[in-house]
Amino acid sequence: MLNKILSLIVCLRYGKLPAEIRYFYRDTLRCQVQQWKYLWNDYVSRKKYKALEFSGEFAPELQFALPFAYWHYKNGTLKSTTSSKYTKELYFFSPDHTEQFDTRSNEGNYNFEMPRILYSQDYDMSKWIPAPLKEKYRNDVYVYDKPILIIANRYNMEWDGPPVSYYSIEMLALILDKLKKRYTVIYNRPRPQHITMDNSDIYDMDEFSWLSSEHPDVILMEDLFTENKAGANNFNHLQLMVYANASKFISIHGGTATLASYFGGTNLILSKKGPEHHFRCFQKLYPQFSGAKILHAKTDDEVKQFVEAHF
Repeated sequence: MLNKILSLIVCLRYGKLPAEIRYFYRDTLRCQVQQWKYLWNDYVSRKKYKALEFSGEFAPELQFALPFAYWHYKNGTLKSTTSSKYTKELYFFSPDHTEQFDTRSNEGNYNFEMPRILYSQDYDMSKWIPAPLKEKYRNDVYVYDKPILIIANRYNMEWDGPPVSYYSIEMLALILDKLKKRYTVIYNRPRPQHITMDNSDIYDMDEFSWLSSEHPDVILMEDLFTENKAGANNFNHLQLMVYANASKFISIHGGTATLASYFGGTNLILSKKGPEHHFRCFQKLYPQFSGAKILHAKTDDEVKQFVEAHF
């Protein structure tokens, strides 16, 4: 019944929008209505009651689940958190964190017990405080003579089809020729064994052998994990420590861009398509994670322009 009422409201207000966009509007309203029942617990009694469980994908976890959990921690109402493998370090503040899920799922994104899920028409959010990951994981281990530049790439299935947004070897060559004299470049594209997988297959673009041959001075994140000088518990933990010492990022939309946006500085995001464009996530949401300057490139040519102007 509630969904029918909310669908009618959305249809009346946003009926001209495509159906695949409208249901995100309805979901936002549903999340907001769900929060009404917690008014007493959150603002009056303020006992430790919130047991947050999230089994969705990495990007929405960073965008909505983690800030929701941190808000409850600061509010004094967080009891426990449950998420996927390799997330204990993300929820460092949780009084009781369980790594329960071996895989992430799209179905897990639709946790209507949170104030927001996926894409939203309204990013002026309550019950939402980004966890201070940079402050927590800044260290003296990953420090170099030149400032760090993280290139966070991905080459995955997108929308059940081939990769759309990624930095090809040609684009990597251009970026490195422009920037590697100025920065200590760390290249990061996690392999399946390093992360908790979701429903997107990871493909091979053979850039690691190319980097080894043509740009041996570029540091690979996976090599830092093999060395593990800082004693990281897992690959995600290592990423947090390395990213915390950086302020320049070149990333791809999704989890790679979201994580990079938590560490301030400048984050150039390549996103060629997706609901993020309609909802203006890169302008309204991503800067809120840390105050980072977000540059959204929709094409390879725009990447080149931003690299010239901002790096």
